[in-house]
Amino acid sequence: MASFSFGAGNARKLLSIPLYAAGRLATLVIPRTRDRWVFGCAVGIADGALALWDVAAGHGTPALWLVASDEEAAVAAERGIPHVRKGGPRGFWATARARVVVVTHGFGDVNRYAVSGAFLVQLWHGIPLKRIGLDSPETFRSGILPRSRVVRAVLRRMYASTTARIRLLPAASHLVRGRLESAFGLPDARVVVTGEPRVDVLSRGSAAERRERARTALAGLTATSPRRHVLYAPTWRDGAPDPAVPSAEEWRALLEVLDRHDAVLLVRSHPLGAGEYAPPVDTARVQPLGSDRVADVTPLLPGMDVLVTDYSSLAFDAGLVPLPVLFLAPDLEEYRARRGFYGRYADVAGTDWASSWQVLTGQLDAVLADPAERAARSFALSEQVHAFRDGRNAQRVHALIRAGIGAPEEDS
Repeated sequence: MASFSFGAGNARKLLSIPLYAAGRLATLVIPRTRDRWVFGCAVGIADGALALWDVAAGHGTPALWLVASDEEAAVAAERGIPHVRKGGPRGFWATARARVVVVTHGFGDVNRYAVSGAFLVQLWHGIPLKRIGLDSPETFRSGILPRSRVVRAVLRRMYASTTARIRLLPAASHLVRGRLESAFGLPDARVVVTGEPRVDVLSRGSAAERRERARTALAGLTATSPRRHVLYAPTWRDGAPDPAVPSAEEWRALLEVLDRHDAVLLVRSHPLGAGEYAPPVDTARVQPLGSDRVADVTPLLPGMDVLVTDYSSLAFDAGLVPLPVLFLAPDLEEYRARRGFYGRYADVAGTDWASSWQVLTGQLDAVLADPAERAARSFALSEQVHAFRDGRNAQRVHALIRAGIGAPEEDS
């Protein structure tokens, strides 16, 4: 079952307008510190926020992580990260006092009512293929009066006024920069090509070292020790069921291919929605790898042998490995009509994307036998969207934040 939809989320925002107003008034009188930072991330202690945290902590930056659950608090404590609950009075106060606020998804990553007046850094969480933000009508759907143009106009104005507070939004490349400027309604000066901190892990050390680390981590997550790992990562359908769940016949064909290549299919449904990926027979060849088990799958990509996805930004990150990518899009026309894409889908997926598991299974059989051509295609796509692959994206972002708040220059 899906755990979130734009309609439900926007309805809550409309009902919370008085709280936003009260928070805005409070931040006008609560003084912000000169140097304290707060971090938050919708998926936990992970993603680009963690990469930037490590750099900031290495420079002695006074900072707090705002957590949403006991589980996140436990992970933060294990890592030695100071933290408070984002939803309570301490979370509001920490956010209201912070000079710098770092998020990866939205203002709800921290205390959403206390961000006004901060140097707000939106790291985002992937290169968009599907349209997002101001570019997508889905952003403004509401469970309250869903057909009302007035409600949509109010939501659009709220969104635009909110994103206007963003002071820095890192981009992976100039191509991606244009998409982010449009989606968030920001001027050129605030969207800077630094590379994404979240993918630094795919560029540090040698390829052999990255694969060994990832395979070691996978060994602790999977119930078996297969020779090959196939990651299946369908994207979010805004509360709708995943249309790509295999039929019984498709499951049988897929399991035959997995058996033949001693492979396991790791199913990673989007954190905001899930499909029922249960084969009709008891098998260890299909295992879940949801966000409840792994908050950030990016560090595991070097340990995979194939990525299967539809519209996920992981398709762009896979080329940094490089990892062969297969595309399964059974609802392409419907999804394109509802969400839209930046550019043509074929520019990313090629013209041989699969519309069914029957087609995809044949492609998977071939790529597990010989991955070279698909890996080369993946690398070529990555070169179009990633300007940097030196593992120093977080350092560049950190330097820009310090310059933006007028912090003293550091020795290089």
